[in-house]
Amino acid sequence: MKFLVMAGDGIGEEITEATLKVLEAADGRFGLGLDFEAAEIGLKALAKHGTTMPDGVLERARASDGIILGPISHLDYPAPEEGGVNISGVVRSKLDLYANVRPARTRPGLPAKGGDFDLVIMREATEGFYPDRNMFAGRAEFMTDPDTALSIRKISRKASARIARRSYELAMKRRKKVTLIHKANTFRLSDGLFLEACHAVAKEFPEVETDEVIVDAMAALLVRHPERYDVICATNFHADILSDLASELSGSLGLAGSVNAGDDLCCAQAQHGSAPDIAGQDRANPSSLILSAAMLLDWIADKRGLAPCGAAARAIDGAVDAALARPETRTPDLGGALGTRAFAEHIAAAVAA
Repeated sequence: MKFLVMAGDGIGEEITEATLKVLEAADGRFGLGLDFEAAEIGLKALAKHGTTMPDGVLERARASDGIILGPISHLDYPAPEEGGVNISGVVRSKLDLYANVRPARTRPGLPAKGGDFDLVIMREATEGFYPDRNMFAGRAEFMTDPDTALSIRKISRKASARIARRSYELAMKRRKKVTLIHKANTFRLSDGLFLEACHAVAKEFPEVETDEVIVDAMAALLVRHPERYDVICATNFHADILSDLASELSGSLGLAGSVNAGDDLCCAQAQHGSAPDIAGQDRANPSSLILSAAMLLDWIADKRGLAPCGAAARAIDGAVDAALARPETRTPDLGGALGTRAFAEHIAAAVAA
């Protein structure tokens, strides 16, 4: 299997190197046949090629069996017309990786901020309030005069229905509950359409309990009672915010694994940012990207019926859980002493054992 690897910016190279070390250990133990091909993107590509996403990278991604994408410094990019392409947006929209799957759960031995819980936020990733991915041509954000900025939100029945279907399919494998997040009391047409499409899909899954929560109330309820929730289905912007909250409540945003999944391709991507302030210091916690890579393996196992990939994913998850349970095998952000490389070596050794 060929994985296209795009390390990204800031701490991207360090945590990507750590993730590949763990994947190589899994490959050695489970015989996955992994082959890694690198593609330079982000600020380094901008300096060399005048764009953060050089020609040919997306074609290479389409031809791969999976993608590993490190964090990017999109806020530091120039305008799109000057080469500052939003890589996350392009990867999700151009490759139609519409389901951004973001689990959040507490882990044994690791202090959490919201009690014990285990939930997954299913984020629609190709439209919503994101101006770089909801128009056929041009951007959905513009200024009518120097003091007025406008942004257009796009919600479609197709995108809403398919993220709902993936949510209900996942709920059937878990605790059979889906919570639909909306602001239909204000966004009557757009969130109203989202809810209508989701409820139509819900009829195909009568075993699954469905409830609705307004997004601002959900922010409070996640803090108060995160254990009540199983699969949370939401539009792009709402899910983006709630998933960061849920991951921080579980222990740290640095533990937030994530994949962008389509019907035929999947991309592992850390949920956090590029943290340029600690880049090159061997201090970054690579857990998020390592766990994202495990999710990618699990997606491949499910899609292709490859049991070794599923076994490798479980081994990686278990190794990370075991390391995080003990202060001496945590990274500095969690009160431990292991640097990025040492943590990766510890996880790799546990996976290989």
